Amino acid sequence: MKTLYLDPISGISGDMMLGLLVDLGVELSAIESELCKLPVSGYALEARREARRGITGCRVHVTIDEHHHHRTWAGIDRMLADSALPEAARELARRIFRRVGEAEAKVHGVPLETVHFHEVGAVDSIVDIVGAAVGLTLLGVEQVVCGPLPMSQGTVLCAHGAIPLPAPATLEILKGLPIIDGQCDKELVTPTGAAIAAEIAEFGPLPAMTLETVGYGVGGRDLPDRPNLLRGLLGETTENGEIDRVVVLETHLDDTTPEVLGFLMERLLAAGAFDVGYSPLQMKKNRPGLRVTVVAPPPLADRLARLLLRESSAIGVRRYETERLKLRRDSATVATELGEAAVKLIYEGEKLLRVSAEYASCRALAEASGRPLPEVYRLVERAAEAFFPV
Repeated sequence: MKTLYLDPISGISGDMMLGLLVDLGVELSAIESELCKLPVSGYALEARREARRGITGCRVHVTIDEHHHHRTWAGIDRMLADSALPEAARELARRIFRRVGEAEAKVHGVPLETVHFHEVGAVDSIVDIVGAAVGLTLLGVEQVVCGPLPMSQGTVLCAHGAIPLPAPATLEILKGLPIIDGQCDKELVTPTGAAIAAEIAEFGPLPAMTLETVGYGVGGRDLPDRPNLLRGLLGETTENGEIDRVVVLETHLDDTTPEVLGFLMERLLAAGAFDVGYSPLQMKKNRPGLRVTVVAPPPLADRLARLLLRESSAIGVRRYETERLKLRRDSATVATELGEAAVKLIYEGEKLLRVSAEYASCRALAEASGRPLPEVYRLVERAAEAFFPV
């Protein structure tokens, strides 16, 4: 499986992602050709070789002559939906913008449809997001894996004035995903970069692969303590990319209340655990108890183990790293009589095995329509099976 591993040495932004894709072999002219299908003007793209701390990569510079042009999420989404972009790139760009829009809506306390974009809605960011979606499609990547993203400290100026780093929208986008302390007072991960990574990538260690190409996307700043680069490793993964590594955390409890257990599961999942499960067992002194099992990305093992110790009565946690055989997943939306719904596509290699409706999307449709949730599930899955025949 053709796999791209993103190594966020100094974070990720939209222009760094564009530069990386060009450095990996995507022709900038091919990206520009697709961007011309959008009713957006007043910009120019230039790819040039630049070095950061002695390492050379590609920087894609977006020059714009349009300023302070605010756009709503609904307007951007409608523009993309009506465009002649290739379907895969068009839908990926829409999902990335939706992530940013939902984060902005949460931060500012407004409905998604009324969100006004400032920096993210400007021409350069539209170019970054759509260009990244087009570039990934042209590169033919089947799987993207990303390392944990480095978070900054301090403040950054935006349309609303000085805001703390990481930007509030960035943190909303990265909920449930692994982050680390970047030990930097400059913005390393922008909302646009965070949304691209969150939408296209699984987060985890470098997978076993036959390495083919290495590329570098160059950031605008020349940082004093690190090369301001987004590195990409492109290659073929073994076992069709279906095996990765996870950490399993376990502990036994016999004196924790159901209320605490419910809260514990919520905290562990919010902190980035892939899965949390409770199973009954008989413990010493004939006490009924339970086993807590947490499956997580290896970089989060320490954080989740300490969270488990703090939030429960456990005084010890067992941990081990193991392989995980998994099926490839993709996301899509389908139209139903109740509105659009998100579905999950499950693949074995290139074969589509099944399509399943996403709970959150079905629940929203059930609440809006007054229909029973099981009926909504059936409605969505029938629509999905017609659109994606197994």
